[in-house]
Amino acid sequence: MLQARPLHAARAGARGASKRSICTRAVSAPAKPTPKLTGEARSHETDVVVIGSGIGGLCCAGLLAKYGYKVTVCESHYIAGGAAHAWERDGYHFESGPSLYSGMAGRGKEANPLGHVLQALGVELDLIRYNTWNVVVPEGTFLTRIGNDNFVEVLKQIRGPEAMAEWARLQEVMRPLAKAATMIPPAAFRYDPGALVTAIGRYLPSLLESGPNAAKLSGPFAGVLDGANIRDPFIRNWLDLLSFLLSGLPANGTVAAEVAFMFNEWYRPDCFLEFPVGGSQAMVQGLVGGMEKYGGRLMLSSHVDKILLDDKGKASGVALRGGGTIKARKAVISNASVWDTLKLVPADRLPEQWRRERADTPACPSFMHLHVGFDAKGLDPGLELHHIVVNRWEGGVDQPQNVVLISIPSVKDPSMAPAGKHCLHAYLPATEPYEIWKGLDRRSLEYAKLKEERSQVLWAGVEKVIPDIRKRAELSSVGTPLTHERFLRRHRGSYGPAIQAGKALFPGPTTPIPGLYMTGDSTFPGIGLPAVAASGTIAANTLAPVWDHWKLLDEIGL
Repeated sequence: MLQARPLHAARAGARGASKRSICTRAVSAPAKPTPKLTGEARSHETDVVVIGSGIGGLCCAGLLAKYGYKVTVCESHYIAGGAAHAWERDGYHFESGPSLYSGMAGRGKEANPLGHVLQALGVELDLIRYNTWNVVVPEGTFLTRIGNDNFVEVLKQIRGPEAMAEWARLQEVMRPLAKAATMIPPAAFRYDPGALVTAIGRYLPSLLESGPNAAKLSGPFAGVLDGANIRDPFIRNWLDLLSFLLSGLPANGTVAAEVAFMFNEWYRPDCFLEFPVGGSQAMVQGLVGGMEKYGGRLMLSSHVDKILLDDKGKASGVALRGGGTIKARKAVISNASVWDTLKLVPADRLPEQWRRERADTPACPSFMHLHVGFDAKGLDPGLELHHIVVNRWEGGVDQPQNVVLISIPSVKDPSMAPAGKHCLHAYLPATEPYEIWKGLDRRSLEYAKLKEERSQVLWAGVEKVIPDIRKRAELSSVGTPLTHERFLRRHRGSYGPAIQAGKALFPGPTTPIPGLYMTGDSTFPGIGLPAVAASGTIAANTLAPVWDHWKLLDEIGL
């Protein structure tokens, strides 16, 4: 499952779905809004405080609530979801981030980590199934399909027999690696000695069977390609693109396990993509509702100013901007990025080496975004939901202003736009330099001019799919790295950590401060929904008794 990591809000709220075709499940009812409290009225005591309601934070909070802990989630924004939040404007439903989903409807090992959390919380989304997306590359335009390997036909048309043979060879190499990547589900992991029971002990036969292949998963995916003697330039470029969309880095920086997991999810028989009716906000509402069903609490417009430590140095709660203190009997868990989490703890209370290493975590660049509500009259009714435009291969897929991702969710869920209209989100993923925006006044003419200039590549990308999009547009808005930074409280508007496979490891949920844990893309490889859901799951498991963790694995069929 790929994910982009944006953005911005105009007016909050997800619209209910009215037309539901090819749908498999019913949307969970939106969670009851928490009464808005201010100042000291927000003060209370709980077991665990989670900072941030991104997908990692909500997955962590939901599972902790299911494990029996009293949980409070503090969200700075006035709507939950982090990079997955959405908003409505003039009847158009705009998504701020995730656009391509899979693995949420499965059960057992056929589900991905997000699917496992939804299953554990008893959340059933109304999912529209489909299996194609459109690709525009320098060599031409083609549909790619998951569930069967039509990529061979693409190679036949644009490369020839040698490339087809290389792809077949790669498929053979990836088959055992894909199996090894799923031998222990992330839901079984925890960062304490209990992992010897829930992960190693429970899945020992699979470990013994896949051991040699598992050893290949921790290095960069480019090493797998080299070992399989994959030399065709188009195949290498294509796999650089897929790696980049998974991790924000090309194949030489993406851990092989991420790509192997994707191969397992997309290239087995009868696979499909999924779109939740109501969009990403339906998924967020499902997670919030699942958490609240087990007694968890969400506090919106509740910005955490600092993490409190007791006289023994243990994390003991959080202080909120504008007044209010939430005491945590067991733990504080930050779903903020590693850089933003460091700002919440006094530097002199952290080991200097650990603080310096975390502060020096390399960061991916930021985003440009384009949201458009437009007239759909006369458009092909078979218009695809997803489009990927690559302007050039030379210089690498991760060069600025190169890859444009486009999502038109209303083609699958018409309720997301007024009748006869469509809503569209186009963005540059992890390639927009923050430096050229730093320090600009968002109300200035200079900022407006730069927005206009830097958004042209997005309009041009959309024009390759809908040539007259500018004439059709009824409303549009542009988001920048400063927008991303402002609405997501995201350090430098970054896409996430750029930790290179083979050069450094993700640190996991634990920190040197007792009682302080982390979740989100700073702790687990990958920046998509499965990765952050896995990070939240692992953080929750680490706090749970081993036997309760074991019973949860039984319950979700793992």
